[in-house]
Amino acid sequence: MATSEPWRIDATGVRTRDVLERDDCPAKLMASAETPDVLVVGGGVIGLAAAWRLAQRGLRVTLLERRELGGGASRVAAGMLAPAAEAEFGAAGKRLLQLGLESARKWPAFAAELAEASGSPSRLRAEGTLMVARDRDEAEALERELAFRQDLGLEVARLRPSEARQLEPALAPTLRLAVSLPGEQSVDPRWLTEALAVAARRAGAVLREGVAVSGLRCASERVAGVTLADGSSLAAGSVVVAAGAWSAALGEVAVRPVKGQIMLLRDPAGPGLLKRVVRFEGGYLVPRADGRYALGATVEERGFDETVTAGALHGLLRHASELVPAVLELEVEEVAAGLRPGTPDNMPVVGPGAFEGLVWATGHYRNGILLTPVTAELVAAALGQDGR
Repeated sequence: MATSEPWRIDATGVRTRDVLERDDCPAKLMASAETPDVLVVGGGVIGLAAAWRLAQRGLRVTLLERRELGGGASRVAAGMLAPAAEAEFGAAGKRLLQLGLESARKWPAFAAELAEASGSPSRLRAEGTLMVARDRDEAEALERELAFRQDLGLEVARLRPSEARQLEPALAPTLRLAVSLPGEQSVDPRWLTEALAVAARRAGAVLREGVAVSGLRCASERVAGVTLADGSSLAAGSVVVAAGAWSAALGEVAVRPVKGQIMLLRDPAGPGLLKRVVRFEGGYLVPRADGRYALGATVEERGFDETVTAGALHGLLRHASELVPAVLELEVEEVAAGLRPGTPDNMPVVGPGAFEGLVWATGHYRNGILLTPVTAELVAAALGQDGR
């Protein structure tokens, strides 16, 4: 092991880990005037946001993505910015909640800045979330979730079924209970990915698709680049690993793939079926401004399996239609599966690694979209580019 106490907690509550022994990186690379200051490994929203922030600060940045930009978990994310709805019990859950709340506060300014930088209007929504129950057992569980969030001081309110249906008339009359979280937001992840790519390029970052990284290289006690799957190498002053579920291949970091299947539905009549995110036992419905709805998502421990299965989609539709019957009238536009980067305690791995110039930005599990603004800032700070 690199250290006897490999996990560290910094001032924000984000966990970091030393993942490489110094002997693991013996090869030397020659730098040149064309060598980027930073190589970012991974072209999802986390890697793209880090590349944008670093390029804004005047660094020469090259991003390497093994597939297409935003083609992994970012593409199939629902886009919920829901720290209160995602709150979990335990010490790690409380740390993650505080980080999520901080990032949620940053989202309006982040989205506005990104819209200006990319020339693409923001698709951030601030309509809130409803957590709903279908039967007595779910209602009892939801009462406990309500009390837990009230104890944490979160903005949350208990609603009678009639009150919930006044807010969202599409909800089924058999609804047993609802909890309102009016401060929750959502964003279209595909807008986010595309806007980040445009903004990063405009800031000077080089974004390369179809380039797979197989390892890290170092020289003179610091990371000095990466090895590519074709056997070649690229030099860099620093390396940011934002490779999502594939991050563990680049070091002893406890990140594993957690499969999620999702459906993208479209209302031919346009928006209006739902205004708020609706969360229920077994899934959620997330409305978009254009009349589309993300219906998801399964949580499956199946390794690097990205197949879409009929049983999973049937289950999502069955659960959703029991609460929003009109969902069965929507058109199926897309079905997909993605791999979330999960860690043992669901905390992200963000911060410096064992070698100077190595920074990790991975393990965001279900909260990658939510934590994008704060992660990009933490990466910049780790490289001494905190905006001062």
